[in-house]
Amino acid sequence: MEHVGEWWTLLILHDAFDGYTRFDQFQESLGISSSMLTTRLKTLVADGLLERRPYQTGPVRHEYVLTELGRSLRPVIVALAAWGNSRLRPTERSMILVDARSGEEVEPVVVDAKSGRRLDDSTAYVFTAGPAAGDAMRIRYATRPAISAEEA
Repeated sequence: MEHVGEWWTLLILHDAFDGYTRFDQFQESLGISSSMLTTRLKTLVADGLLERRPYQTGPVRHEYVLTELGRSLRPVIVALAAWGNSRLRPTERSMILVDARSGEEVEPVVVDAKSGRRLDDSTAYVFTAGPAAGDAMRIRYATRPAISAEEA
């Protein structure tokens, strides 16, 4: 969560998925101050989501390129965008996801890789403590209230 908990992180990564790599591109697109963008980019590099690479000498200038870890967050951002769009009328959406070849709009969903079943049913799929869970996490899931179909 620390990787995606910052709103600016999601916006910067979204721009990186759209092909932005340079400081001035991010700044112009997002309307963010230089100091704020510098701080966020340093954090994204330190967290391993972006890699800082020189693209020019004299003066040295850097670009910010998605790492494998950064690219792995794309489905999360796609799912968040789809969730937001699902609450808007089609005429109110500022961006949509389309098939790059056909141009047709697509509807992203999160599914189980094994079964292909949608994961949006919180009665069919629930979280439980994993192997590295501490005592508090184990207690949380051992004592969680049952979710009724109406609440799901």
